[in-house]
Amino acid sequence: MRELNRAYRNIDRTTDVLAFALNEGDFPDPNPEMFGDIVVSVETAVRQAAAAGHSTEQELACLLVHGALHLLGYDHEGPRDNAERMARRESEILALMFADGTV
Repeated sequence: MRELNRAYRNIDRTTDVLAFALNEGDFPDPNPEMFGDIVVSVETAVRQAAAAGHSTEQELACLLVHGALHLLGYDHEGPRDNAERMARRESEILALMFADGTV
């Protein structure tokens, strides 16, 4: 994760999730049915789940939702309202996912 973060974001530290949108760069629409790739550090997810007091599965779900929102154009860097908008949407989706008590 650190190598990917350094190579693609120029940030020399590890991270929990990275999203690579297919509609960025030289080929803006290579396959309209695919949004991109989400890379999750399972090792980091395990640590974060333990720290938060919930299951690894819940943490993985949170990270996948976070990555998917990035692929859909949400961003938490930059203006504060961007971060608030993304956090609100993330919470809405996770509430729906966990409403029945699964995961």
